[in-house]
Amino acid sequence: MGYSLQIKSQKEDMLNVYVDEKGKPYKKAGKIDYVAAWYFKASQYMQGTNVRCALVSTNSITQGEQVADVWQPLYERFGIHIDFAHRTFRWDSESTDKAHVHVVIIGFSTGNNSKRWLYNGADKQQVQNINPYLVAAPTVFIASHSKPLCNVPVMLNGGKPAEGGNLILTIEEKNELLKAEPQGEGFLRPFMMGKDFIDRKPRYCLWLVGAKPAELKKCPHILKRIEAVRDFRLASKKEATRKKADTPTLFDEVRECSTRFIALPKVSSEQRRYIPMDYLDADIIPGDKLFMIPNAGLYNFGILMSNVHMAWMRAVCGRLKSDYSYSNTIVYNNFPWPTPTDKQRAAIEQTAQGILDARALYPDSSLADLYDPVTMPPELLKAHRANDKAVMQAYGFWGKLNSESECVAELMKMYEQLTKEN
Repeated sequence: MGYSLQIKSQKEDMLNVYVDEKGKPYKKAGKIDYVAAWYFKASQYMQGTNVRCALVSTNSITQGEQVADVWQPLYERFGIHIDFAHRTFRWDSESTDKAHVHVVIIGFSTGNNSKRWLYNGADKQQVQNINPYLVAAPTVFIASHSKPLCNVPVMLNGGKPAEGGNLILTIEEKNELLKAEPQGEGFLRPFMMGKDFIDRKPRYCLWLVGAKPAELKKCPHILKRIEAVRDFRLASKKEATRKKADTPTLFDEVRECSTRFIALPKVSSEQRRYIPMDYLDADIIPGDKLFMIPNAGLYNFGILMSNVHMAWMRAVCGRLKSDYSYSNTIVYNNFPWPTPTDKQRAAIEQTAQGILDARALYPDSSLADLYDPVTMPPELLKAHRANDKAVMQAYGFWGKLNSESECVAELMKMYEQLTKEN
């Protein structure tokens, strides 16, 4: 049970179980999965004994923001450690509707146990340490940060419409509107959520920031949509949304870029080796399922599209079922960037442009097409491999690290150092 699905009595359980030495609930006790309470109780009971415990759990407690909230009290208060773990796998149900969940298996204790085993499908390896992200790396807790730890451009959320579908238009609705009210063309802007971006099928929005009332009065169809936004927000159960009924011409959260920007979808299929990112022009309005990085150059693009950044993302991001759920506060802001030489930086800029050039060879293909592991063009794969090498050389990883887990372990060491410096 995720916290949003818990009933009142379950939320009370969490606040009664996840408490500090003084009996006060931990700050995020009401925001974590119900299964965490069993980890907490087991850790209490095991103190001072050689008892060991293992639980099958939803994988969300090893991902994203929940990791620190679930595990830090267990490590710091009870002194637990993970003895063995099986990383995420799909547990298929035998029920008729074929429901399935994505789970992990975690064995932990407080007693002495020098042998640690990490499982991933048929792969089994003995490691020195398993951290709560189920990575063979130092035990770190990656906390949410509002700003990047490194000196890089800020990643921002796109705007939240919260308008009941009245300010967002399909291309058919846009054409129909302009047929009736051609004078409203200046109020329309291309609009993208994450799926629109990946599928390369932009919608449109009524962007009425700074719109003159006299001009809006000449567009009765647009006024009708604005009135519908007002009614939608007034009917909301959320007080904050009802307050936004006072400004029905605007998105709930107004965000736009004055310059070209890198766009990144919040959710992307786990089947993709790389989360697709791309540059978008300033006239495109990003929705709240799309991140934007203004003032980002080719060097930034190359690092973010690299296997190093993707390895970090896979280790620390949240998941929507099994799909990647990217976060600016957890993934991007905590990501340790390299300190390249001028020559290494220039090489990354060159390989980043190579990725864009390879995509340009297929102008009719969407990002979904290009990054499907089955249909990814060989030219694009070659460009990515060149970029991966250039980025790994900038980190000093090339020729030294042989696996993604080794890469993540080094990045977590760098993160640990960054947090000490900050």
